[in-house]
Amino acid sequence: MTGVEAPMRRQWWAWALAAVVVALGVWPLVEHWLTNPGDQRLVDLDVYRTGGQMVLEGRPVYGFFTPAPQLLPFTYPPIAALLASGLAAMSWVTAQWVWTAGIFAALGVAVGFAFREALGRHAPWVFAFLMVACTFLMPIRDQVRFGQVDILLVALCLADCVARRPWWPRGFLIGLATAVKLTPGVFLVYLLVTRQWRTLSMAVFVTALLTLLPFAVVPQDAVDFWFGALLDSERLGANAATTNQSMRGMLIRLYLPDALTTVIWLAAVAVVGWYGFRGARDAYRDGDPVTAVALVGLMAVLLSPVAWIHHLAWVVVVLGAIVGDGRDPVRVRVAVGVWLYYVLPVPWWGVAIKAAEIPVVSPVLGKIVQNGFGLGALVLVWLLAYRLPKRRAAQPGQMSYGARQPADTL
Repeated sequence: MTGVEAPMRRQWWAWALAAVVVALGVWPLVEHWLTNPGDQRLVDLDVYRTGGQMVLEGRPVYGFFTPAPQLLPFTYPPIAALLASGLAAMSWVTAQWVWTAGIFAALGVAVGFAFREALGRHAPWVFAFLMVACTFLMPIRDQVRFGQVDILLVALCLADCVARRPWWPRGFLIGLATAVKLTPGVFLVYLLVTRQWRTLSMAVFVTALLTLLPFAVVPQDAVDFWFGALLDSERLGANAATTNQSMRGMLIRLYLPDALTTVIWLAAVAVVGWYGFRGARDAYRDGDPVTAVALVGLMAVLLSPVAWIHHLAWVVVVLGAIVGDGRDPVRVRVAVGVWLYYVLPVPWWGVAIKAAEIPVVSPVLGKIVQNGFGLGALVLVWLLAYRLPKRRAAQPGQMSYGARQPADTL
């Protein structure tokens, strides 16, 4: 037992009480959304579960829509439908509770890894505070509201990158996340630019295996997705909707000619991607993998053609990267500001400003505020990569969990 693990085990009662504090703190949000009208309740979970049901019944996964008024299709790769068959085997009520518990378990993993340096001697109580605070971030509230999978993907990628001595082959979780929802594929680029060859090989192997497996199990669904559904971005919803906070979504809302929008978007992807991945590489080399993961997570949002507000669950990792060990007051104040910004429904304020129809102000200011979360993500890339003061080194005799070690042994 290490010196860190011993006191944590002696504090089992404190951790139990902290769990009660978390449950009480998040209960109002959980109760609100799990008692929502049936046709508005965990609508994305309904999509996952119905996709699994299609697999069990041998019906086309990409040919169904959930009942009105949602009318949502299954948009994930076929391996996700295969994995969702377990949800289909549960009753709808059971699936809601199991999935919601899973959201908070994944959030706990993300908070634990992202804020590990800041937990300190009073870890149970600091952890409980951070769990409740992060729950009320709008992207996390939306995880509970819609029954989304994003925070699970955040936890998988973060754990794979920052765990000291993982019991799984490093790269396995990134491969799993990428196979399930494609956008975590930005971590393959990160592993490439940081030359983590063994981890990259494992991640690519798992991604390829889970991508090819459905061709053997549900071949028609695999063909339907890779040669049809994947190429139809409108299946994801209205790309110009306020909830799309990717760079492409922000550009679409300028209503420029399609060709010009595409050219500007591709140029922006190249520029932002270069700065973002360079910042992540530098953070990795500086022994700061949490900041590296935060930057790559922001790339998953900004570079994607479509990134809904709930995709910004990466802001949990961003906050952990900003806070660091909690000893730098500048970083702590910045983190509080970022937290407040992503708690508030900023993009919807933009919609209200536009609806006010005030000459000049409404169309200009309204558009800027409507894109607030996406623009905020761009600012966060700049802050994390180039602006914030360097995080303090570990105390003498200690080694930060992100300290530089031989490749693939972090």
